[in-house]
Amino acid sequence: MRRSRTKTRIDRSDWLLLAIVVASTALLAGCAATSSGAENAMAPGMSMPGTSASPIPQSSSAGSAAAAPSAASQMICGTETRDNITRALALAEPPHSVDSWINRQYTCIYHLTDGEFVISVQESSDAASARSYFDTMQGNLASVQPIEGLANLGFPAYETADGVVVFLKDNMTLQVDARKLTDMIGPHGITRTAFSYEIATTILACWTEH
Repeated sequence: MRRSRTKTRIDRSDWLLLAIVVASTALLAGCAATSSGAENAMAPGMSMPGTSASPIPQSSSAGSAAAAPSAASQMICGTETRDNITRALALAEPPHSVDSWINRQYTCIYHLTDGEFVISVQESSDAASARSYFDTMQGNLASVQPIEGLANLGFPAYETADGVVVFLKDNMTLQVDARKLTDMIGPHGITRTAFSYEIATTILACWTEH
């Protein structure tokens, strides 16, 4: 039985890695355009085609407040991520989205036909604080499984069976949450967790280029 479970995990990882290689290749041009600096990123509160951006409130935590999310964080609500979601789901037009910046967490909610798809980045003050936040979040989620081997792309990561994928990179915790979507997603009928993984890893590909 142990050998069978191990083989299933390897097969699953291979499938997910194939999906991200294909998606990341399509995204690299967009990543290059965005990752050259904050001046190329979407400014907080600005709308882009297919989106509706809300005013981004400032953090109320004095001493740790940042005036705006980093350029890397803003990628989750930027053109490359929106276009990737559009392609992955074979949408006729880019999805509507709303963003927010509260207590050093940048959140982008995509309004899809089947429900809300939520991506967020928590920007911690340093790597140790980020690890603490990452671990605390893991404790608050049910049925968490680590993402291991090549599938984690060299970063601490975990997922849930119902659609949440979380990665930690430096001082940034990326969470992709598809729990409000239908069980099977897109024209190929992939699971919510597989969809979250695909979007998370394309974002990480952009961060690596940054």
